[in-house]
Amino acid sequence: MRCAVLISLLAGCLLATVAPAHAVDRPVPQTEPALGTPTRIELWPAGRVPGEPKRPTVPKVIERSADPALPDRYIDNVSAPYLVAYHPAKPNGTALLVIPGGGYQRIVLDNEGTALVPAFVEQGGVTLFVLRYRLPAGREDRQAALADAQRALRVIRAGAGKWQLDPSRIGVMGFSAGGHVAARLSNGYATALPGTGDAIDALSARPDFALLLYPVIDMGKHAHGGSRTRLLGDHPTPALEQQYSMQAQVGAQTPPTFLVHAQDDTVVSVHNSLLYYQALLAAGVPSEMHLFAHGGHGFSVRLPADSLAAQWPTLALHWMQAQPAAGAP
Repeated sequence: MRCAVLISLLAGCLLATVAPAHAVDRPVPQTEPALGTPTRIELWPAGRVPGEPKRPTVPKVIERSADPALPDRYIDNVSAPYLVAYHPAKPNGTALLVIPGGGYQRIVLDNEGTALVPAFVEQGGVTLFVLRYRLPAGREDRQAALADAQRALRVIRAGAGKWQLDPSRIGVMGFSAGGHVAARLSNGYATALPGTGDAIDALSARPDFALLLYPVIDMGKHAHGGSRTRLLGDHPTPALEQQYSMQAQVGAQTPPTFLVHAQDDTVVSVHNSLLYYQALLAAGVPSEMHLFAHGGHGFSVRLPADSLAAQWPTLALHWMQAQPAAGAP
């Protein structure tokens, strides 16, 4: 009996380290960098976001955690997309455009954003740019998120000099539905979409490499239902499903890709990563895939230290370091 109680208490402690305690959701707009501050980078000139009114909507930022040590904010209602930058003390020249998930309903800011800073920025020397992108709700244009991702990659490349970055070592990292956006960018970086016609629009939007964490890939048999419905509607045609199933869009120019997924993910099936890896393999794209038996969905870096899946940031940093700069043999 005493052993059973002890096991129960240990399990409770373990769970407490993985997920933040949730209280009543509360608005926390003041936690975002203010307009004009150095860490907030607007993607488009004021009032010139393609397809959007000149006066932007006011984004909603909600905190879902009751534990200050484990914040769990999300943002939605973004019509003027922007980046939040995290600069290391000693940048190694590599940058990542980070695209958090949220099922195309919201954008997670901490679990798949600020929580990455210790491993990637402070220890890895990587400069992170976390994207607040437009969601499909209320828009007929399904390409808004891709347009934001394209523009974000170009903005980072344009600012490489001032941020001490190598413009040929700028990658993308996407989580869950953000992984779908990152895969769309990986394969649709040259898709012609409305822009501003400025010098930034003329730069390449191709990521030099991609990291996809438990990504939404398939819009068919293995789709995440919520992401598919919000992006494609209630009754998408087979042609539309095929167009937005990223395994069907992979080609020889798809950037080298690093995949992470857990076999016990009950939200986004591991088949999404398997299908994408098979397509990368068939196209001859250098890729690496790490599948873990346990981890579930949305684990990011908030895993017990002794979890095998907790090794993925170290693996990812080594993998990025091993990637040749664009144009190198």
